[in-house]
Amino acid sequence: MTAAPRQSNLLAMRNAWLGSEFKRSHGWLTATVQRLVGCRDDAEDLAASTFTELATLDDVSHIRQPRAMLTTIARRLTFEFWRRRDLERAYLAELALRPESHAASAEDICMTVEEILRLDAALARLPAKAREAFILSQFEDLGYAEIAARLGVSVSMVRKYMARALAACWPAA
Repeated sequence: MTAAPRQSNLLAMRNAWLGSEFKRSHGWLTATVQRLVGCRDDAEDLAASTFTELATLDDVSHIRQPRAMLTTIARRLTFEFWRRRDLERAYLAELALRPESHAASAEDICMTVEEILRLDAALARLPAKAREAFILSQFEDLGYAEIAARLGVSVSMVRKYMARALAACWPAA
């Protein structure tokens, strides 16, 4: 058997398995996620995202306990969902404190929330100390020497962390 028909056969088997698993577990997964998030619509979105992520796997033959895999993916996506929602709520709370004359338009609010989420995702991919150095610099207004003392690293290491964090955030902005 040549490589092309064999690969086509593997793809067909993979797709059949994914379809079968979707039929078998979608309702169960949606109900499980709904218990976590409390909203049917959000649960359906998260369940769909979970299956979408599962479908990105090239090889599903190694999955022995599909529901355990789905639960793991869904929990990670749920935590990301909560983090995004918390960021959005914090931003909206800050906006509520502004005087009416400085109120942002709905479009500006939406664009700012999207920007915050992109920056949050960029920072989440950084090592913990680089992320912490950036946060201390930007939100606590600490200088590099103060950050170095807090993190127990050298000032030159803080410079490297900041360069890495800024490089990560630049494409997101």
